[in-house]
Amino acid sequence: MEREAVTIRFPADLLAKAKKLKFVSESLNDLVVEALENEVRRRRGWAAHQRIIARSETVKAKTGIQRTSGDLIRSFREGEKRRD
Repeated sequence: MEREAVTIRFPADLLAKAKKLKFVSESLNDLVVEALENEVRRRRGWAAHQRIIARSETVKAKTGIQRTSGDLIRSFREGEKRRD
């Protein structure tokens, strides 16, 4: 992975906590990179979740509330309505 140097200013107390929590074999840079990767993944997940909710609301507005598919799946498993 190509790396780029940046300057980041941390609050002094947060930097002190991070230095205490990092592993001996881990650099502060590694800790920050891992934390940022986790945050990017979390935010992408949250954005995907919000898109799913919006799409669900759009479908619900067009079609109304749909029945749960649980009963239909259960009947298929029990052999009812099968087209074998």
